[in-house]
Amino acid sequence: QFQLQESGGGLVHPGGSLRLSCTGSGFSLDYYAINWFRQAPGKEREGLSCISASDDSTYYADSVQGRFTISRDTAKNTVNLQMNKLEPEDTGVYYCAAVTALALQTWRQPSQYDYWGQGTQVTVSS
Repeated sequence: QFQLQESGGGLVHPGGSLRLSCTGSGFSLDYYAINWFRQAPGKEREGLSCISASDDSTYYADSVQGRFTISRDTAKNTVNLQMNKLEPEDTGVYYCAAVTALALQTWRQPSQYDYWGQGTQVTVSS
C-alpha cells in the first residue's frame, strides 16, 4: 500500500528553522517527483518546492526561494524540506505529494499529484 507520511512540524518563532520529512512506505520515492505544498487557513493549497525523479532537479516558489531547501535521502526513502528564516506567513498545514511524471509547467498545481500525505502543522508565531 502506497503511503506518504509527513513529520517535523511544530511551533517556531519568526526567524527560526524547521526540517520537514516526507517518508514513503510501500514504494520507493526515487521514482517519483515529490512536491511540498502548504495550505494556510482560508487559502488554497500552494506548491512550494519540488524535486524531480529524473535528475533531482529542484524548483521553488518565489515566496520560499533562498529560504527553503528540498533534498532527497534515498537510504531513508525520504524527501526533506529544510525551512529557514521562517515568517508568520509560512504558517499552515504542509503536505507532501508524489507523481511519477512531472509536468514542469504546472509543477505547483495540486491536481497533477497522485499520492498525498496527511499533512503536518507548522505555526510561526512569537
